Amino acid sequence: MRMIVCILLLSVSAGLAAEEGKKTSPLAEQGPRPRPVPTPAAGEIDKSLKRGVEFLLKRQNKDGSWGSASINRPSEVTAPVPGAHYAFRAATTGLAISGLIEAGGDRAGVGQALDRAEDYLFKNLHRIRRQDAETYYNTWSHAYAIQALVRMLSRKPDDAERAKKIHALIRSQIEMLDRYEVVDGGWAYYDDYGTKKPSGSSMCFVTATVLVAFQEAQGVGETIPPRLIERAKASILRHRRPDFSYCYGEYLKYRTMPINQPGSSIGRSQACNYAMRIWGDASVSDAIVKNWLNRLFARNGWLSIARKYPIPHESFFSNSGYFFYYGHYYAALCIELIPPADRGPFQDQLAHVLLKLQEKDGSWWDYPLYNYHQEYGTAFALMALERCRRAKNDEIRMTNDERMTKSE
Repeated sequence: MRMIVCILLLSVSAGLAAEEGKKTSPLAEQGPRPRPVPTPAAGEIDKSLKRGVEFLLKRQNKDGSWGSASINRPSEVTAPVPGAHYAFRAATTGLAISGLIEAGGDRAGVGQALDRAEDYLFKNLHRIRRQDAETYYNTWSHAYAIQALVRMLSRKPDDAERAKKIHALIRSQIEMLDRYEVVDGGWAYYDDYGTKKPSGSSMCFVTATVLVAFQEAQGVGETIPPRLIERAKASILRHRRPDFSYCYGEYLKYRTMPINQPGSSIGRSQACNYAMRIWGDASVSDAIVKNWLNRLFARNGWLSIARKYPIPHESFFSNSGYFFYYGHYYAALCIELIPPADRGPFQDQLAHVLLKLQEKDGSWWDYPLYNYHQEYGTAFALMALERCRRAKNDEIRMTNDERMTKSE
């Protein structure tokens, strides 16, 4: 009887999510607009990218990974040893690989660093598992490993054996994410109940992160179980409000509190909007994507104030610093969803934020996390800043103008 009741409740919940997903508030397309900013010189972006790449090259560990368990402050987030640090290091290494492939170009040392990092993933991904009954940070590891592996395929396209090995690793990461899916769909990294298959609350931004990785894996020919996609999308819909802000976690969706307000969602809305759009949610229109990009840049202070705060959720709207570069990376992906002719002002806003926050050592960081924060923050920033280049869009715009002239 209990099983039947649970199935009925899940069915009703999925139905309600579908209905909720159809509601749209005028606020989804209306909101604050940022002040115009100048277009940065191409050389300014190149110089910043070079410094960021050099930072990652200097900070790579001897075994090819990035990040460590060094404690630099009195208290840290829960991280059961050694599993949590295997997970943190794998996720950070995956991000660093993606960042170097996207922004490293042919700079000296990048190829060797990527070879060493690749070797690290080949040797260590198999040991990334759940850390204990309540903690499983490996969700991040599997998602960002998939994205790194997909990018690795483009490096040596003629090496068939290597490609076969990479594809096998991608499939293994998909299988692990299937194993650690929350029972009602989506993904998280804490489970208060400690069941074999996590039975706690899904987190919209974690689910979005996985969906983005899945889409990239599918793009190189891998098959994603349809049930994982549909359940994940339903999970995000249950988090989504009519204005396209997203509740922090499903366990909080019926509570009125700062962490569920739009000021807290400006970072995670970027990832959720992007994930839903690439997986076919037509309700995430260009107008909604643009509005939430505008909200991010106009209200950037709500996220920026939280940068470098040592305790999670202690800032306004319960924001955490770790949403800063994460949110701006997915904002960069959102910019690529809109027509090329419309991207320029958003690229300028994003570059304006990132360029002025680069540290003296070339890194970017937003939340102190053992000794992983500079590495993953820099990787996010590199991938976001690389997408701020205007040249390609100018070429597209010029081509379109020429076509229009000829047609006239």
